[in-house]
Amino acid sequence: MTGKSNYKETGGIVFPIRYLMAIMGSIGLAIIYGFKVNVSVAIVAMVNHTAVKLSSTLHQLESNDTNTIINSMEECHHDDNSSNVTKIVDEDGPFIWNEPLQGLILSSYFWGYMASLLPGGRMAELLSAKWVMNGSVLLNVIASILSPVAAQLHYSLFIVMRVIQGIGGGVTFPAMHVMIAKWAPPNERSVLASIVYAGTALGTVISILLTGILAANFEWKWIFYIEGLLCLIWCTAWWIMIADTPEEQTRFISQEEKDYILESQGHHGHNGEHNEKLPVPWGQVLRSKPFMAILIAHFCSNFGWYMLLIELPTFMNQILKFDMSSNAGLSSMPFLCMWFFTMILSKSLAIMQDKGLITVTGSRKIATLLSSVIPMICLIGVSYVGCNRTLAVVLMTIGVTCIGGMYSGFLANHIDIAPNFAGTLVAITNCVATIPGFVVPIFVGKLTHGNQTIGAWRIIFFVTVGLYIIEIIVYTIFGSGEEQPWNKTKLTDEEASDQTLPLKEDIKK
Repeated sequence: MTGKSNYKETGGIVFPIRYLMAIMGSIGLAIIYGFKVNVSVAIVAMVNHTAVKLSSTLHQLESNDTNTIINSMEECHHDDNSSNVTKIVDEDGPFIWNEPLQGLILSSYFWGYMASLLPGGRMAELLSAKWVMNGSVLLNVIASILSPVAAQLHYSLFIVMRVIQGIGGGVTFPAMHVMIAKWAPPNERSVLASIVYAGTALGTVISILLTGILAANFEWKWIFYIEGLLCLIWCTAWWIMIADTPEEQTRFISQEEKDYILESQGHHGHNGEHNEKLPVPWGQVLRSKPFMAILIAHFCSNFGWYMLLIELPTFMNQILKFDMSSNAGLSSMPFLCMWFFTMILSKSLAIMQDKGLITVTGSRKIATLLSSVIPMICLIGVSYVGCNRTLAVVLMTIGVTCIGGMYSGFLANHIDIAPNFAGTLVAITNCVATIPGFVVPIFVGKLTHGNQTIGAWRIIFFVTVGLYIIEIIVYTIFGSGEEQPWNKTKLTDEEASDQTLPLKEDIKK
């Protein structure tokens, strides 16, 4: 608190630069998540659904598929839907991509995402988290602009563009974890982490709305051109305004704020350590119960998160029969609520921690429970409301809103247990947690291929519920907010002499 009052007394900038870093990082993640989800909406405009459905029906009739009659009985039929059906037909795109192929396209992003996580984590820790983040957005921009040409040439080239965007997206969480570890005083980690990662929800909202508007009013290819070019503005601002560490920051920051950040981190083992290139204690990390609790929670939570993130527009279009413009607005509404919930929850938990009402461990467990128990109940509800549009939308909105608890829950937990290895830890857990990213679209595609029914989606929802139960049990028992002893790993004498020798020579020069 003393740091904040000093800014005003010295006539410096009142708004702390660490919060500017968090807001800019939040916008960067919003951009990345925008690119992650825009194809989920764009594909509705890109695919010729009439041709796909006709092809699927003919295939079923030729195969004498007895499930065809049963499936048609389970489809939702809305009396007020005549205008919507017309709109969906009018919006048919040029590509005859069936459900399994759509699932493959939607999942391809996560192949690249998973491949770049661990390299990205170490690059952010050892080189520059700022430039890793900037490079990831630039890679997404270039691939977005090239996507329309790639799709028109062949779907496999469009998949390549999605893989490239995934490679860029994969390094962002490790990079921002490193930035938070270097910039956040320990008592502000939860709030700064929530500001940064809430950008994923905000990006989802903006992307779904913007993509829906562009798809409804322009040709589908403009989705990729316009969204790509807009993001170049952020790359320039991030490059000019933000540095890797408070010490390196020369613009917009007061000396008082630098001292405040460094002194607060110094009391928690960071003073002078965050520039030291520490080796990762792999054995201790993988044997750590608090770390494994985060990893399991991250995997299970991401299955539900990606299922809703990627498949919500399809569910609303194919099952609830919403038209494109309604689909964009309704699909984005839960994520807007999620953004507000994330901000309110993180601040509330931080206040409770400051007052000594809860520990860091308690704070993380409360947030994680909110992000799993409530969505689980909502998914069970959606499974049994049938074709009741209003109730389904309300339940999904509540479910997605509460998933936002993960940002001040297990996702902020990496920095608590080992701030020196925050980038690597989140890279490991996110690598495992990305598996649902490419499993979910293929899983949903297979189950709903020629079978867009409540019954098929009920199976999908109940698999998600089972994973939420595992997350709740494991994280409640083994989760911890305490810094782990292996965070202070020291180099061996031999390694230390190898690494300090060049530094001594550099000093002499």
